[in-house]
Amino acid sequence: MSGCPEVLSERIFRYIVRIAGTDIDGSLKTAYGLAEIKGVGVNLAYAMCRVLGIDPEMRIGYLTDEEIKRIEEFLKSPKEYKIPVWMLNRRKDYTTGKDLHLIGPELIFYVKQDIEREKKIKSWRGIRHALGLKVRGQRTRTTGRLGITVGVRKKRR
Repeated sequence: MSGCPEVLSERIFRYIVRIAGTDIDGSLKTAYGLAEIKGVGVNLAYAMCRVLGIDPEMRIGYLTDEEIKRIEEFLKSPKEYKIPVWMLNRRKDYTTGKDLHLIGPELIFYVKQDIEREKKIKSWRGIRHALGLKVRGQRTRTTGRLGITVGVRKKRR
């Protein structure tokens, strides 16, 4: 044991890895590190690791530049890697009708665009968004209140 740095089979550890415009902590396991990218969940990350032949349990800091490049290519077009359509996050896009997978700021832009479209056509969801109320059927009697909290006081006898 001569004071050489710890290397995992000739791989150098990086504390921060940049993939698809996102800085990821190098100490996370590969699948969970990839799930830090907006638009990529744990299931898609595991599928990506299997397709690309990367160990999902390895720390993401040990990935080589070539593996990172392959991951970014996968994220640009997951359908080319035979990923099932149900794993994509935007199926039957409203404008194009195609199955897409969006990541990062592109995903945020499309979601905002969808909300604005619903407000414009005055759908139920659009009205709820416009009023700042809960959209997905949650109860609103006691939660989701804004402003000064109003408590209930017992009557004095």
